[in-house]
Amino acid sequence: MIVRPVTAKDRSAWDALYHAYANFYEVPQTPEMRARVWGWLTDPDHEVSGFVADDNDVLQGFAHVRVFARPLAAATGVYLDDLFVAPAARGSGVAPALLKSVKSFATDGGHSVVRWITAQDNARARGLYDKHAVATQWVTYDMDA
Repeated sequence: MIVRPVTAKDRSAWDALYHAYANFYEVPQTPEMRARVWGWLTDPDHEVSGFVADDNDVLQGFAHVRVFARPLAAATGVYLDDLFVAPAARGSGVAPALLKSVKSFATDGGHSVVRWITAQDNARARGLYDKHAVATQWVTYDMDA
């Protein structure tokens, strides 16, 4: 298995994985929404980029990231928006490999941190994340725009 940037040939497999990801979080998702995100991922000028875990041309998972400014730290960071592993590939090392690639992306870009959120009850993912990062004291809020 290799982790590499998303390419145009990944569209169909990525779409199926992203649909499964939305279902996991019970987020309504349409083909048009996935097409928009895919457009972001394949536009070199867009802030969102992605990595896929490829096992002999079978996508096992993905990570979507974007750079963000950290004014108080006078630095930049990488925000991990989405990380998903196909259910059949869980426990096989895909998620740690994706996290390693995101960390390398951040390090290579001179960014000071990789940050993400997950659901409080996502115990399996949190068990993995606790091995690679430190949970913070911060509480997340959403305000409708």
